[in-house]
Amino acid sequence: MSTPNPSHVILITTLAMYQTEFWAKIGIQLKRCGHNVAFLSFDDRSSELLKSLGLETFAATEEELVTDTSDATFEKTLSRYGITDINYWFSHERITFGISDSQELRRKLMAYLSFADRACSALLESGRDVTMVQELGGFISVIASFFAARKHGIDNWFIEPAFFKGRIFFLKNSFAALRFEKLNPTSVSADVSDYLDRTLESGAIVVPQKDRHQYTTAFRKVINFRNLRRLAEKLIDKYIKGKHHEFGYIGRHVSVHGRMLLNSFRLRGNYTALADIRKFVYYPLHVPADMALTLRSPHYLDQLALVDYMARIVPHTHLIAIKEHPAMIGAIDAGRLLELLHRYDNVALLPPSTNNYEVIKAADCLISINSKSGAEATLLGKPVFVLGDAFYRGAPLVTAVDRLSDLPQLLSNRIGEATLAQSEELIGRYFEKVWRHCYQGELYVTDPDNIERFALSMIKATKQN
Repeated sequence: MSTPNPSHVILITTLAMYQTEFWAKIGIQLKRCGHNVAFLSFDDRSSELLKSLGLETFAATEEELVTDTSDATFEKTLSRYGITDINYWFSHERITFGISDSQELRRKLMAYLSFADRACSALLESGRDVTMVQELGGFISVIASFFAARKHGIDNWFIEPAFFKGRIFFLKNSFAALRFEKLNPTSVSADVSDYLDRTLESGAIVVPQKDRHQYTTAFRKVINFRNLRRLAEKLIDKYIKGKHHEFGYIGRHVSVHGRMLLNSFRLRGNYTALADIRKFVYYPLHVPADMALTLRSPHYLDQLALVDYMARIVPHTHLIAIKEHPAMIGAIDAGRLLELLHRYDNVALLPPSTNNYEVIKAADCLISINSKSGAEATLLGKPVFVLGDAFYRGAPLVTAVDRLSDLPQLLSNRIGEATLAQSEELIGRYFEKVWRHCYQGELYVTDPDNIERFALSMIKATKQN
């Protein structure tokens, strides 16, 4: 472990209590290791908890609201922080929270830029070096913190779950997916070999523990004591106590889950069992409105339009099989999806409970924007066509599709071409490379062992003394 530097501080952003309960423990562990830590908190309850623990905290709700959002002031702000393509940066929040008012988005961005900037300035003016650490995301709070840090020359490290269970990626000063070009191992370690063998044997998909509660039916998400309790707490906090929550769009949240429940009911009776599908190309539906689409691959946000295109260009010998993401059953518009199924008899909707590894094994190839299913297909020796910004874009058996118009010919050329036996050594070495680029730890898992591993990984990955 590196020797702590008393003049250095790790600045962590937190957006909600479930995050803060984890980050507070990380902060305490970092301090035990001799490292200074501070927090940018965008949630009132979180600010109260962090301050009660004696952790240095900058609370967003202590800031005055920005009232001047005129074109001139806004343009000057964007120039000061080097922000271009503002509709791109607003897109995630527009879609996730259903915000159509550009003035509201302007106010939020300008307020958060001012808040994060003042926090960075205060830490730097106290004579300390600063490193910012955030969970990767597309929310304006995260984006504003990133640009404020970069304005001051502060490195921003994003954390996202890695392909391997219990491991994480650290991304320096970029929202883009990690790349692994620089390292080319000539052998596969026992750890990686054992992990891959266990994965293939079990057929279990990698689900970060923080997301496991999402892997259930739409009905259970709505009729769920945990969610109902959280809803009641937020309603009391917002409308009775006047507290600020970054994820405070309660009406939007309730309506989204209501639509998911309705969509899931409408899709019943329209599923085709895997055993009843002949030769097919597999497209796993990605989580709608995830930043992997909104920011990393925005041109493929409309997945049903993409499926419509694939139905028109797939070789006549094959079907297109699609499956809802198991964490977001009902999130795809049922009306549009049913229209597609009625229009094309070469599109089949698999039951969402179907094991992803079994689908990949049965498919002749897989098309992905940037879903982890693409990496799983590579592991199983299947040809993969990747359309977007994915960490496995340079993996064996993966064809990067730079222009969608190239996809028909690429499909015709490569369907059924590769086998695991032909590429096993290359695949093993590739996943060895991925393993060496990730670190131990899981976001928002608060058991003591994970807290210790995660804190040590933060210190090691950011290479700060």
